Amino acid sequence: MTELKSWFRENSALIYFLIGQAILIGIYMVNLEARVSTLEERGSPHLAEINTRLTVLEGTTRDNKERLDSVVTIMTKRLNINP
Repeated sequence: MTELKSWFRENSALIYFLIGQAILIGIYMVNLEARVSTLEERGSPHLAEINTRLTVLEGTTRDNKERLDSVVTIMTKRLNINP
């Protein structure tokens, strides 16, 4: 028992540091859980903007695919090659 007390006295800074770290990790986890639950309830404010950007990109991709398909069709007709 005396060895344990002397070890605690010798390493008190380490023990306080570890206790402080445990408290900070606990606080961080509580804040993180609060943020996650808020996002689940309300949704991210950026989701609407991201959804709009994705819709625009999908439209642009579709337009580019149609243009490429028409170019391939024209080129294969000129070369008399069936795609």
